[in-house]
This record gives sequence, structure tokens and C-alpha cells, in this order.
Amino acid sequence: MKLVTFTENKKTRIGLLENQAIIDLSSAAPELPTEMTSFLQQGDIAMTIARQTQSSEPHFQLDEVILEAPILRPPKILAIGLNYRAHAEESNMDIPKVPLVFTKQSTSINGPYGDVHWSPDSKALDYEGELGVIIGKSCRRVPADKAASVIAGFCVMNDVSVRDWQMRGAPASFTMGKSWDTHCPMGPSIVTPDEVDPHNLQLKTFINGELRQDTNTDDLIFDCYQLIEFVSTVFTLEPGDVIATGTPSGVGAAQKPPAFVKVGDVMRVEIEELGFIENKVIEEPAEMTHW
Repeated sequence: MKLVTFTENKKTRIGLLENQAIIDLSSAAPELPTEMTSFLQQGDIAMTIARQTQSSEPHFQLDEVILEAPILRPPKILAIGLNYRAHAEESNMDIPKVPLVFTKQSTSINGPYGDVHWSPDSKALDYEGELGVIIGKSCRRVPADKAASVIAGFCVMNDVSVRDWQMRGAPASFTMGKSWDTHCPMGPSIVTPDEVDPHNLQLKTFINGELRQDTNTDDLIFDCYQLIEFVSTVFTLEPGDVIATGTPSGVGAAQKPPAFVKVGDVMRVEIEELGFIENKVIEEPAEMTHW
């Protein structure tokens, strides 16, 4: 099952993506919440009702709606650094002994095809194609062998990074370099775990059609279940939380010379079974400044 958040006629709600068309759950199952986090909070009951609508006639074709980020405002966005062996090597870093966890602010969320903003405050804007994990149940201290039971699904992500802000030195610099508005595109849908093996998926990132990243998720140092065990040891995970599992080798900062993205560039991240996201880099609009 592929869960989406979409906007049609200025109304945003959730639905199912089936054969490149949308089943509007607000029509097919009006008893369900129309917002994704609220839907996930209802757990297995909501999932079962949604599955029962999969054979319904679609309400919209994809070109009649705008696909939004599946989770419009995640409670938490947790991200993992250096979680592919080849990426750790290209960064001249030791293989981590424990997951390197940082956060992206929820205001960084962007849709699967939304524009990503470049700011004159930095000349080092980079891409990081990643597998995203969506938490479906409130949970704490989840053992790795039980972690699959708390996952609502998986999606494609781009952990857009402002490298000079990220590398200023203090641990908090990661948050500052990773959390700019629009710098967390995700989608196009949440693909439920029954449809995909998250640890055997090919991930590719293209910049203006040029292949930059091409790695299988079997190169993850800490897999999705180990990550859930690790972070849930410390704090409760909640429905709608997002874990960005790390990026493979091929980021712009590791190119020789570095190949950062600029205004006009198009970033496309594909993961087999999950689809793709594609985002154009534009100069930050003046209206983004407000107080």
C-alpha cells in the first residue's frame, strides 16, 4: 500500500497511490482522519480500513493533484551520519561504532517535487539521497528483532545539506547545516513494509541527469531495525517520526573538485520499489524573510 498526502482544489488530505492514480480516503473511508500523522496514530485499525479501499475506483489522476510530503510536519526528523561504508571511506572517516544521530528541524520538510532554496549565505549546498523510515507506533526500547512491527513504511528522502554551516565545528552545527527551510524533500509516498525489503534496494541520485550516487541499501552499516533499537533506547518514538538512514558515497563534497549544487540544478533521488523525488534548486524567494 502506498499512502500519500495530496492537495486538490486547495484542500489537503490523504489517500492511496494506485496505478498512478489517487484514491481519496476522505471519500472512500470518511471515518478516517484526513491528516497523515493522525491517521498513523490510529494504528492497525486505520491501516486495515485503508487497505479495504485499495480496489476502489480512483478519484483523481496524478496530474490533477499536487503530491505533498507524506508527513507535513513530523514530530521528529532523526538523521544518521556516515551510515554507508563507502561514504565513510570517501569522507576519510572511521567506520562508526554506534550510529551518529543528528536532527533536522520539522520546518525543513518539503514535498517530493517542491523547489529547494539556495541562499547567498552559503556556496556549499549539497545533496544526500537517502532511504526514509516512517514510524507507525509509539514505542520505546524496541529490540532490533521487533523493530519491524513499529514501522509504518518507507520513502525516498534528500538530506539537503549546507556544508559550510554543517562543518563549523560545534556539534550543533549539524543541526544548523541540515535544517534550512525546504531542505528535507521526501515522498512520493509511504510504502508499507509488506511491499518492500528495505535492506536490498538500489538508491540512485542524479544531478541534471548525471548519476552521482548508485548504491544498494545492503551497504548500510546500521540497518533500519538497529537504528530504531538505538534511538528508542533514549527517547520515545511516535507515529509520524521520520528517520533518514544516511547517504551512500558520491555526495558533492567528496567530488574532486567539490561539485555543489547551484541555482537551476535539478536533484533526483530514486529508490527501487519506492519511486523518486525530484527537486529544482532556486534562489530563496524574498517572501521567505518575515517577522
